Amino acid sequence: MIIDTHVHIGGEAVGFHMTEQMVLESMEKYHIDYALVSNGDAGEMTHKQELLPEEMQITQEKALKRVLAFARQHPEKIGATVWVKPYLQGLTKELENMMQENLDIIYAVKLHPFHSDTSPTDEKVLPYLSLAEKYHLAVVSHTGGCEAADPVHLYEAAKLFPKVPFVMVHMGLGTNNREALDLLGKADNLYGDTTWVPMSTTIEAIKRYGSKKILFGSDSPIDGVDTYFCNPKGERSLYQDYFHVLPEKISEDAYEDLMYRNAMEVFGISL
Repeated sequence: MIIDTHVHIGGEAVGFHMTEQMVLESMEKYHIDYALVSNGDAGEMTHKQELLPEEMQITQEKALKRVLAFARQHPEKIGATVWVKPYLQGLTKELENMMQENLDIIYAVKLHPFHSDTSPTDEKVLPYLSLAEKYHLAVVSHTGGCEAADPVHLYEAAKLFPKVPFVMVHMGLGTNNREALDLLGKADNLYGDTTWVPMSTTIEAIKRYGSKKILFGSDSPIDGVDTYFCNPKGERSLYQDYFHVLPEKISEDAYEDLMYRNAMEVFGISL
């Protein structure tokens, strides 16, 4: 079994094209059993960390509505993750009501400190973390690319909310992952994921902390339907290592923890 904890739809405003059909086609093609999906349409800033024009902004509530519809249509395959907009909106009663009414298919709050230029410990973000605690949800957060997205800030948030599981997506994108690896051992409720993380980093995490601290995630279908196989240039994806090389390098139990059991425990997924 494979649970991908980091899958997207939307994102056109920042140059991505990820649709529900692409997600389903990719899952079928590469034997992904279940995916947690967030909507990149809730991104607030460009890759240069400049605010998107007002006409390109989509509210967090509208973005969530699309994800919920997807999950409702395919409950056996899709779970929802709530991408929030702390910079422009902040927590609203409307968003909380939507979440409360759909807790059966919502598994996490999604932060993107890079595309919101807002740290996980910023006062604008803390109400979302309190909400995650209230409804027993995990918090998943992009890490890497700017100061606000430094992994240490997610660690600090995890210390503030010890009952909430926090997942360091990317484990410091664009870095050697050393900071994120060290932080994994400093908070019981802090986890990593494999999104664009070399297999060697994951092996080291398992050697240092055991097999319960890291989860499989991919960013699919950010590079298209074949994100798990190759990039748009045809260059081999590192996820091929996770599918075909890693099972020979770690125990069967550790591999099953990584690929689905940890996700079921951290997010409370029942399949």
